Amino acid sequence: MTEPHKAVSMKTIWSFFLPLGVSASLVTVSHVIINSTLTRAVEPEKVIASYAIAMSLLTITERPAVLLRQTCSALVRDRTSFRSMLTVAQLVFLSILALGALICYTPLGTAIFQGVFGVHKDNVDSVINVYRVLMFVSLFSGLRCLYQGVIIYHMRTKWLTIGMGIRLAGMYLLSLYFIHQGVTSGTVGAYIFLFGMIIEAVVSYIEGRSLVRTMPLKVAAHPVESKGQIFSFYRPLLLSTLITVWIVPTINIILGKTYNAELAISSFAIAASLIGLLTSFFSYFHQIVLNFYRLDPKTVQKFTLMLGFVPALLIGIIAYSPLGTILLRDIMGVQGDLQIESLRVLKAFVLFTLVMPWLDALNGLVMVRGQTKLIFGSQAANLSFTVATLLLLVWLGPSLNGAIGALAQSVGMAAEFGFMALALRYIKPMDTVLAGKER
Repeated sequence: MTEPHKAVSMKTIWSFFLPLGVSASLVTVSHVIINSTLTRAVEPEKVIASYAIAMSLLTITERPAVLLRQTCSALVRDRTSFRSMLTVAQLVFLSILALGALICYTPLGTAIFQGVFGVHKDNVDSVINVYRVLMFVSLFSGLRCLYQGVIIYHMRTKWLTIGMGIRLAGMYLLSLYFIHQGVTSGTVGAYIFLFGMIIEAVVSYIEGRSLVRTMPLKVAAHPVESKGQIFSFYRPLLLSTLITVWIVPTINIILGKTYNAELAISSFAIAASLIGLLTSFFSYFHQIVLNFYRLDPKTVQKFTLMLGFVPALLIGIIAYSPLGTILLRDIMGVQGDLQIESLRVLKAFVLFTLVMPWLDALNGLVMVRGQTKLIFGSQAANLSFTVATLLLLVWLGPSLNGAIGALAQSVGMAAEFGFMALALRYIKPMDTVLAGKER
């Protein structure tokens, strides 16, 4: 069952995309606030490293909750399907919290951080203390994403911007408090992050819940009504992310083998946060494809082509001009060797920003065509090429420090894009519930 093509104006796509892009940019601003706050510590490299390592594990444990957003926006059309979606979400929340408790309050946490991430035994406790706060971020992140899925489908994307704006204000005020009191550990960053996530979750819940109440009990033409149908879409996405979430943690693990591990990890974390800030606005191409491609593919292609090269252009200008130094020194407060290394990492991220928008658009097309299993293969290619590049560069040039991580992540992203482009070209699409979604 396929929707007939209908003309979609560029204005319609812009009105949908702009709030998503702005809200995504605000997300990364919040991470910049955290890293900028942690640089005020007496030993910023150690403090930022402890927070970055704990955050690396959070990217793994939080990912199942984040996937609720696109699953909900794709499958929820009435209160019946939302109830099934809510049940799945509750199971996800319980699983995440149970795993977090095991990591924080059993020897499993020490084994993971010391054995897998290579944290020195003297620093393990400080990393676990950070994660004891961060584990609750996953719960509120999942609640936020669940109701944001409803908000996105109803084209009320301005509420994502509103929620992020309030979150950002709250985090900034709390960061000022900690700067005044003194930054003593990475848990400061964790508390700021958790506070912001709670704020955003509350805003998303209020708006999303009001939209759910307006939905019909059951849409006759919509086949999704059971937990099993939700899982059939959600499971391939979840399995694929079990690969991709290891990319950044693996980078941090390998960076621990460089000449100056703390400087490498810290500079990579700072540069990555700045990359996220400058490119996050362009991270919702998959939602454009998911919501509009079946209606008007030519307009979607035109929109993507118009904006797809902007991230690489921005990063290239900043990394290879005095703007990079100004951003790091005067805005983020990064000084000394940490500033020099962070700028070098930025230069290595240019390829990453060139590929990212196009890969995101292809991921949206995969979901439209019902080929979510392809994402598993593409992300396996990403991880494989990332690890191979990491090992090669650590062997050949360990003095590159944090730039090793940026180069490896860029190569991995390019490999994922190549796999996805070839798969979409040669593998026949399947018909799924997405092909007949109604508005």
